[in-house]
Amino acid sequence: MIDTWLLLRDIEIGGERNRGIYVLKSRGMSHSNQIREFLLTDNGIVLRNVYIGMEGVLTGSARITQEAKDNSEKLMHFQEIEQKKLALERKRKNLMAQIATLQSEFEAEEAVTKKMIEIEENRILVNAKDQEKIVLSRKSDNK
Repeated sequence: MIDTWLLLRDIEIGGERNRGIYVLKSRGMSHSNQIREFLLTDNGIVLRNVYIGMEGVLTGSARITQEAKDNSEKLMHFQEIEQKKLALERKRKNLMAQIATLQSEFEAEEAVTKKMIEIEENRILVNAKDQEKIVLSRKSDNK
């Protein structure tokens, strides 16, 4: 009886031969069904993490090439995000400058308008006083 059955395979991709290992079956325990690349080194066997590309599990130089391409794409996406953040910040600063300009223009116009309103109110008061004087002068003439 066998509790765990491991299979070793030579994987040929792109004119390159790499080694793979996987668990065919294992009695009474859960296990991965993925093929893992392994390396024979001076320190023993080293299992590499599974790297799945568009065509399946990648090993060797195909894996290295795809990892480099993926890292490059991640970097490009990160740079695009940073550019969008910078553009958004520039727009925010421009908007704040426009708001400050509009507020300043409004305050200047408000000051002029308040002064004109004050002049008109004073003119109305003066006219009312003049009208009062006229009314008083007419009453004194009638006596």
